[in-house]
Amino acid sequence: MKSILYSDPLAPLLIRNELFSLLPAHISRLTVVCIGSNRINGDSLGPFVGTLLENAYPDHLTVIGTLRKPVDATNIHRVSERLQHERGAYVVAIDSIVGPQPFVHTIAIRPGALSPGTALGKSLPPVGDISVMGVMMEDTADVSALPYTNLHIVYQMAKVIAIGLSLTVRQRYGYESSTPLLA
Repeated sequence: MKSILYSDPLAPLLIRNELFSLLPAHISRLTVVCIGSNRINGDSLGPFVGTLLENAYPDHLTVIGTLRKPVDATNIHRVSERLQHERGAYVVAIDSIVGPQPFVHTIAIRPGALSPGTALGKSLPPVGDISVMGVMMEDTADVSALPYTNLHIVYQMAKVIAIGLSLTVRQRYGYESSTPLLA
């Protein structure tokens, strides 16, 4: 698992490098599932990323989950079923998580699905072929503090992840460097 400090000036490039190394050669389209709530600051990372990428690279990128239409505990089962029926869908799942103190405010990237809702004791379907997780707070902290997470940090982390994903798509599918990074 790769861990990247969101405030590192090179973070978007490091994210691109990690994602690029994890993507198989055969995929023609990337689906990004941005998990979280638009009502809880500390759980809004995914919807922010989705909103930033919503209309970018329509030929090669499908975004599911935005601030307007979040993917959360109420609809993730439907999204998961939909993804299972899509042939060749390669999914990058994005969510906020809690983690050990040294990893707070880092972005963790690893191959494999993520299990949303674990911090809240929820049993939700795993999502993704690659997981991108923003560590919002310490896992020993009271999760009832998630609504009070600093929204500036959430937004900045979302921007870094969105730019990293955009750079990945741009490089992967040969877009010109003049192509806007965010929609």
